[in-house]
Amino acid sequence: MTMDADSVRGIDRRRLLGWSGLAAAAASGAQLVTARPGHAAPARTDPDAIPPDARPGGAYDRYVAKLAAEDKFSGVVLLSHRGRTVLSRSYGMADEEKGVRNHEGVAFSLSSAGKPFGAVAVLQLVQRGEVKLWDTVGTHLTGFAKEIAEKVTIHHLLSGTSGLSNPDVDVRRVFQSREEVREYNERWARQAELVAAPGTPTDHVGAEVAIPALIVEAVTGTTYWDYVEEHIFRRCGMTGTAFCTRPRWLTDERVAHPYMELADGSRVDAVRNLDKDSPSPHQPGKNPGRNFIDAPGDGGFATAPDLVRFAHALTDGTVLDRPYAEVLTAAKTPLPPQQGGLRNGRAPGADAGFGAYSMPVHITNGQWLWGRAGGDPGVGASWNIYPDTGWVGVILSNCDGVPLWEIIDREIKAVTGGR
Repeated sequence: MTMDADSVRGIDRRRLLGWSGLAAAAASGAQLVTARPGHAAPARTDPDAIPPDARPGGAYDRYVAKLAAEDKFSGVVLLSHRGRTVLSRSYGMADEEKGVRNHEGVAFSLSSAGKPFGAVAVLQLVQRGEVKLWDTVGTHLTGFAKEIAEKVTIHHLLSGTSGLSNPDVDVRRVFQSREEVREYNERWARQAELVAAPGTPTDHVGAEVAIPALIVEAVTGTTYWDYVEEHIFRRCGMTGTAFCTRPRWLTDERVAHPYMELADGSRVDAVRNLDKDSPSPHQPGKNPGRNFIDAPGDGGFATAPDLVRFAHALTDGTVLDRPYAEVLTAAKTPLPPQQGGLRNGRAPGADAGFGAYSMPVHITNGQWLWGRAGGDPGVGASWNIYPDTGWVGVILSNCDGVPLWEIIDREIKAVTGGR
C-alpha cells in the first residue's frame, strides 16, 4: 500500500510578505487569505505558531484517543515541529501474548511507507557519479527482456512511469531465509513485462521498486538491506529502525506484532499464525509474517521518532546533498485523484498531487506535503513532512480496522489549519 510522499519547494513566506505591501498586514498580526474559485481560502498564520488542534488535548489528540477507546486504533501517533515533539501518544499492545504495550521506542512494520529509502539509496549513487538517472535497466543488470533493458530508465522506475506490469506473486509462500527472499524477488523482477511505453504513469507497480534495489546491489556489491541500514539508517541516527527478520519479529519486544482480522471477525497475530489468511480483497492470502524479511526495495521497521529523524535528514544534508534531496522531492508528473495514495486512495484534502521519486507530493491547504503511507494486513504506516512550516507527522499502527486515511486527514487539518 502506498501514499504508502516529494524540489518542489514552497514560496518563502517572508519573501511573499514583502510583495504588494503585505508586510504591513503581517506586522499588524492580520491573517493573510488567498482565495481560489470554488475553494475555501486557507488562513495564512505564523508558521512558528502551534495550531490549537495539533496540541496535546486538541482535536487531533482527542480524535485518536476516541479511536483507541473504540478499539479502532493500536499504535503510535507523533507530531513534531521544527525538531521538537509537540504530541506523542501510544495505544494498544505491541505483543499481546507477552503483555508488551506500544510505546515510542517500538518499531512498526512500514510496508510501502519504506519505499522512499530505496530512492534515497539510488540518489546517493547518482550523487557519487556511480549511476545516472538516464541509465537504462540494462546498463547495470542482465536477464531482463530486451525492450525493458534498452528502454526503461532509472528515472522511469523511480518516478512511477516505467510502463511495466507486476508479475504474479506467490502470496502463500513461507520464506525461510534472507537469501531465499532475495533470490525469489530477483527472479520475480525479471518476469516483469512492458505493457505501455516508458514514460506512461503506472500505479503501485512492485517491479519499479524491486529493480532499483537490484541496481543498488549490483553497483555497491552488497545487499540492499545492508546498504540502506549503513548509509541511511545509521547516518540518520535511526537506532530503532532496521529490516527485521521473522525470528527477530517474534522475539524482540521492541518490534510490534501485526494483528490481522480474519473472515470471522477475530484478530490473530500474523507473525505467529503463518497458516492464517487475510480476507482482504486487495491482498487475498497475504500474511506479512510469511516473509522472512521485507523484499529488497520495500518495507522495513521504524519507530516514530526515527521517522522524524529521517524527515530532517532529507533536508539537512545528512543523507543527500541539497540539490539531490530536491531531485527526490520534486514533482515529476501530475497524479489523478485515484493515484499516489494508499492503494487507490488519495491524499485527503489535497488541492493537487504529483508523483515524485517513490512517493507522492501534494499541495494541501496552500502548502507542500511530502510523505508516504503503506499497509498490509495488521499494518498501517504514514509519515508526512510539511516543509513550509517544519512539521512532521507520523502514524504507525499494528491492527486491522484502523481508518488510516481518516487519521491522516485529521493530521493534515490539525497541522495546516485546514477544514
